Formats: sequence, structure tokens, C-alpha cells
Amino acid sequence: MTDTSGAQKLSLKQVLIFGGLMVTFSMGIRHGFGLFNLPITSANGWGRETFALTIALQNLIWGAVQPVTGALADRFGAFRVMLVGGALYALGLAGMALSTSALNFSIAGGLLIGLAQTATTYSVIYGILGRNVVAEKRVWAMGVAAAAGSFGQFLMIPLEQGLLSQFGANDALLLLALMASLMIPIAFALREPPLEKILQTNNQTIKEALKEATQNRSFQLLTLGYFVCGFQVVFIAVHLAPYLKDMSKIYVDVGAPAVATTALALIGLFNIFGTYSAGILGQRFPKRYLLSGIYILRSIAIMCFVWLPLSPTSTYIFAAVMGFLWLSTIPLTNAIVAQVFGVKYLSMLSGVVFFSHQLGSFCGAYLGGYLFDQTGSYTIVWNIAIALGLFAFLVNLPIKEKAILRTASA
Repeated sequence: MTDTSGAQKLSLKQVLIFGGLMVTFSMGIRHGFGLFNLPITSANGWGRETFALTIALQNLIWGAVQPVTGALADRFGAFRVMLVGGALYALGLAGMALSTSALNFSIAGGLLIGLAQTATTYSVIYGILGRNVVAEKRVWAMGVAAAAGSFGQFLMIPLEQGLLSQFGANDALLLLALMASLMIPIAFALREPPLEKILQTNNQTIKEALKEATQNRSFQLLTLGYFVCGFQVVFIAVHLAPYLKDMSKIYVDVGAPAVATTALALIGLFNIFGTYSAGILGQRFPKRYLLSGIYILRSIAIMCFVWLPLSPTSTYIFAAVMGFLWLSTIPLTNAIVAQVFGVKYLSMLSGVVFFSHQLGSFCGAYLGGYLFDQTGSYTIVWNIAIALGLFAFLVNLPIKEKAILRTASA
């Protein structure tokens, strides 16, 4: 295992403030994409499948490339990849605003922003945390960073809705592009010294680290569970607003845009408390049990939401409960990876686990649009989300959180 306690180069305050700002922008902006679903598809004459495919592609690229970006950050430093990520994020948002064809829209919103998110979100930020925060405070620090991303979600939802109402979808995206460019100067505040000075006690290669992790049973189970997390949260983020609009045919008072906006904002607000609480609880209780509890509670919350009569109040309660459980898996999952495998390749290994998360995100985003267009309803996908929560509850229980003991030659 690698001990970084004596090699801390960035202060705890510096890492938490600027790492938190980075994920506030990167996670906050993307959380509001669901608000653009109906305005963009209506204006361009597209079906919901087109928008859903773009978001699904974004999540798939994010997941597929994340291990590579993580490895680059571990090898050459997170600073460089964050600079590129901030620029790509701004270009992608501007491209979405200027696109008049579905292909160009998917390239901008799917490819460019997907690549940008690999460099500006949790896997890279948690790599910095792992290298610069002592082990005793690592889970808590990850919870604080995740809470910052949650605050970004809470902050950005009403802001993006306001931009939509005031300027329209295209100009709102251009303004968000300017906001995303702020991630470039933030990256300078997270610039680390050469990594070989920090991680000189672990001679393991990237190939050895990948082989060790992918053949580890607990890593495999953790990866399977993370698929479910991605499916549930992205399906809800992208399709909750249109679902409420559709259900207004039965429950008249749930279709107003303010209901969806408030619900998504509540998810972000309660996510702050959920992720911070996960960081605190993860230092006191087995993280695998906390993860199992989160997944089963999600399934229960979804069942109550879709099987009981719908109202603005029930929607807000659902949003608050789901918000508390929303990203609380992130500090726990990444902390298990760091605890078992060490921090030298934390960004890369977190990226491998995250790839499974994003496969789930792709399925949740795309199936939501595809099955709606095929059946005229989201019922099938809601039921899939419930079943997957039960599956994740079961697969996380056998995970072992003990650190791997390596031989001297390894």
C-alpha cells in the first residue's frame, strides 16, 4: 500500500475548495440537461429518442474513456487533463447551441462533453484527494467533494431554468459554455508537483494494477453494483421532467415546469446532505453495507413514487429521498477502491469502475427515450430501475474491504 501521509503537497483546504469548485461546475451543468429535453426536441422537430441518444452517448463516452483519462492523470498529473477537459466542456456546450442537425448535436453534446467529463469529474478529483489527503480523512474528504458536486446540482437547476425562460435554449447553452470555461483557471489551483515525488513507494505498473483489480472478486462486485447507480440516476435526471409532463394528463397539477425544476433542485439540495453523510458514515461503518442500503432504499422510493397517486407533494418527497441517496454511492465506492488497492492508480481504477456506471447511464438514458417512443410510457423502465436496485443490494453485500498485501517483487 502507498502511504501519502508524509508527502502531502496541496493543503487540505486547497484540495477541498478547488476540487469542490471543479465538480460543482462539471456536475452542476450536466444535471440540468433534462430541462433542455423538450425545448430542444420541439424546436428541431426531433423525437425524444434523439435527445436521449445524445445524453446516452455522452455517458457512454464518459465511462469508456474515463479509465484512459484517469491513467493519464495518474501518470502525467491531473492538471493537464483538467485544462483540456474545461476547454472541451465549453466547446461542447457551444456546439449544442449552434447545432441544427441531430448528428452535430450528438457530436457536441455526446462526444465533446463526454470527453470533458472524464477530465473534470470525480475520478480525477478523487485521485488528487487520494494523493494529498491522509488516509484517516480520505472518505470524509471524498464526501465533501461529492457534496460540492451536489451543491452544484442544486445551484444550477434554477439557474439553468432561469436562463431557459429568459433567453431560450440556444442562448442558455452559450451562457453555460462561458461558465464552463471557468474550470480552466480552477485547474491551475489544483496543480500538483511531479507525481514521482509523491508516489515513490509503489513500483506497480499500470498493467499490473489493472490485472490485480479486474481479477479481484470484490472489485468485480463493486463494478456490477455501480452499473445500477448509473442506470437509476441518469434515467431520472433525463426523463423525470417529461414523465411529469405526460402524467399531467391524469394528475393535472404535476405537469407545470416549476414542479420538475423544483424536484431536480431538491435532488441536488438533499444530495449535499446525502454525500456528506456518506463520507461521515463511511469512516465508521462497513462501506459495503452502506452501499447495499442505498440501493434497496432507492428501489423502495421508486416503487412508492410510481405505484402511488402522483402529486407535486409526492414528487417533492421522492426528489428529496432520491437526492439523499443520489451520489452517496460515489465517496463509498471510490473509498473502497483506495482502501483495497492504494492511491497510486486511484484515478484509473475508479475510472474502470465508473465505466460500468456509465454503461448503466447509457442504458437508463437511451432506454427511457426508446421505450417511451415504442410504448408511449415510462412504466417498463421504472420497473427495470426497481429490479436493478434489488440486484445491487445483493451484490454489494459480499464485498471485502481489506487492503491487498503485495509481495516485495510486486
